[in-house]
Amino acid sequence: MITFPGSLDDRDALRAIRLAGGEPVPLWHGDRDLAGVSAVVLPGGFSYGDYLRCGAIARFSPAMQSVIEGAHDGLPVLGICNGFQVLCEAHLLPGALIRNDHRKFVCRDQRLRIESNETVWTRDYEPGQQIVVPLKNGEGGYVADRRTLDELEGEGRVVARYLDDNPNGSYRNIAGISNADGNVVGLMPHPEHAVEDLTGPSTDGLTFFTSVLQKMMSSAGGTAA
Repeated sequence: MITFPGSLDDRDALRAIRLAGGEPVPLWHGDRDLAGVSAVVLPGGFSYGDYLRCGAIARFSPAMQSVIEGAHDGLPVLGICNGFQVLCEAHLLPGALIRNDHRKFVCRDQRLRIESNETVWTRDYEPGQQIVVPLKNGEGGYVADRRTLDELEGEGRVVARYLDDNPNGSYRNIAGISNADGNVVGLMPHPEHAVEDLTGPSTDGLTFFTSVLQKMMSSAGGTAA
């Protein structure tokens, strides 16, 4: 889990990893060494104060250079909210996240539909499964040209879609997407805030983290600890 200057949800992401049964490893944006981790989470927040564009400076951090290289070699990477913006700026995912169409910050529990379980981060969901996780953003509108959108749809790379009313003007109600290999996922809502009953609104988000852990253990021939 990489912390940038301005990250807000890094501790929440570390907690989610631990609750899922993983060993959370805090990483610093200025360090190129990823400490041998098996997967990377880019947390929500306001990296570098969102100067220039959200995620535009974080994309050039030493840690991200290693993430980019690792992602091309199959390293699982999950970008949440600001992390999604960083992934788009790093060209690990297509499109961009822009200011919400209603020009207001949105913060609410959001219903989503999981569209694909063909990624390492969603493999334990059922296609079409509806979940509820918190959403909080000011620049959460996903945009891309028609060709890119059609490609994402045609290749099954739309990971999650907003249900009910569109909270931020995202094209085609897209809440999350993946790369072609399914190891890189960007998601605007916050699954790390829906991992335990005490804080709610559900535990629906925990499956993002258990999915990747189960995938890694099955690939290594191991069992759950």
